[in-house]
Amino acid sequence: MRKVSNRLSKIGDAIKQDLARLIQMELRDPRLGMVSVTDVEVSKDLAHANVYVTTLAEDKRASLAALNAAGGVLRSLLAKNLQLRATPKLRFYYDESVDRGRQLSALIDRAIAADGQFQP
Repeated sequence: MRKVSNRLSKIGDAIKQDLARLIQMELRDPRLGMVSVTDVEVSKDLAHANVYVTTLAEDKRASLAALNAAGGVLRSLLAKNLQLRATPKLRFYYDESVDRGRQLSALIDRAIAADGQFQP
């Protein structure tokens, strides 16, 4: 597992909070739907930031395309809000951990229901 410095972690958290607010308040693209920023990983040189998001929109690829298209606008708005020497270039990815969590929860529920049927 990659060790993340405390400074990069704090910068990632600040970017996560600002991006969540900016996406909700500033972007008006109908392809987005409801977007949640789940995590931000910042590179050591602050050149790039991988932003992981989840969305309730039907077309997740269209939502990611809209976010990646708006990456430059979001980056410039972040630069105004955060006092960093360099604002990282944003790359958006869909976070599949929420979907996997739902699937595991459904499997557990089915196993419990099946276990309840076989008890004497």
